[in-house]
Amino acid sequence: MALTRTVIVAGAGIGGLTASLTLAAQGFRVVVLEKAERLEEAGAGIQLSPNASRILVELGLKEPLARRAVTPESVNILSARAGGEIARMPLGQAAEFRAGAPYWVIHRADLQAALQAAASDHPDIDLRLGCQFEDVTKHARGLTVVQRRGNSRQEELAVALIGADGIWSSVRGHLFPDVQPQFSGLIAWRGTLDATALPREYTAPRVQLWMGPDAHLVAYPISAGRQINVVAIVSGTWNRPGWSEPGDINEIKAAFATARWPATARMLIGAVDGWRKWALFTLPDIGRWSEGAVTLLGDAAHAMLPFAAQGAGMAIEDAAVLAKALSDGTGENTAGIPAALTRYARVRRGRVLKVQRLARQQGRIYHLRGPAAIARDLAIRAIGPERMLARQDWIYDWRA
Repeated sequence: MALTRTVIVAGAGIGGLTASLTLAAQGFRVVVLEKAERLEEAGAGIQLSPNASRILVELGLKEPLARRAVTPESVNILSARAGGEIARMPLGQAAEFRAGAPYWVIHRADLQAALQAAASDHPDIDLRLGCQFEDVTKHARGLTVVQRRGNSRQEELAVALIGADGIWSSVRGHLFPDVQPQFSGLIAWRGTLDATALPREYTAPRVQLWMGPDAHLVAYPISAGRQINVVAIVSGTWNRPGWSEPGDINEIKAAFATARWPATARMLIGAVDGWRKWALFTLPDIGRWSEGAVTLLGDAAHAMLPFAAQGAGMAIEDAAVLAKALSDGTGENTAGIPAALTRYARVRRGRVLKVQRLARQQGRIYHLRGPAAIARDLAIRAIGPERMLARQDWIYDWRA
């Protein structure tokens, strides 16, 4: 394939690998730069709603993902104030029927392994581990991207550079050095446990969402149901960058030890042996994601709170829209790439901002206390399961 059709993607996370596959499907040669020597995805579980799974299925990943994913029957909404379940939103066949694609929960490592295998097998994708983006310059022939592997530097011509390198993006730092992540005042704790460690009634294929004063808790099965993923969100001041700091089990137990939290929620917290934690950072709306033939994707452009379960979904959507914009807007004429990238960002920005607002709003709702929590519980009960699912249509049935 001609050198003039080379796109370089910085970052081999979920967004970067999906972008490599969507771009290669549109006829581009793709070079993926990843500074890690091995792809070991930080984190545990991830929710893939139909807007994201549809794109992955279209990329030919249905079989490897379905083998490892769990299709939850419902989201069970539980209130610490009420002492148990207050509502249940159907998923499973109901969500797939409405949206035309499955709702999956899966271990991040399983998703990343499937994406990596597909990228490694594709003849037009060059995945370079232990190789990181360093600099980019624009010239008449396109871009020269400087990459570093150990002490050696290499320059490569490309028609576009995609920064899919996460919230602490080096590519974004090159484009918009004044944009910095902002600490949310929230800390996420995560852990997994074998499903056999819990009573059978707690390992059903469902997502459990516990809402409580100044904290909430999410649990669901992953790894084909063999493990349970547990995530707890609490307020705090610890804000070290990173995704996988060891967490003191006594600290997270103390946060849920009061009588305000029912025994079931405390049991889930206590059943996890090894906790990891990360501070939740977001990005302000930076207005534009592109400059010339360089653009951003996923968390590098719009890192958001996880309370809509759409962080990975938005990156996967970005990848699909980006590839189509580049293909539609350029053909063999690479002079149209800057305009195509501008259109991509314009198409995506409004939707992403709406999802970001939803995530912030839901985080506030989950953490209510006192009379506000009582009013919340009554309002959720009144919605009913069908209306609750219908309210997700704008997310789940959005076609990239």
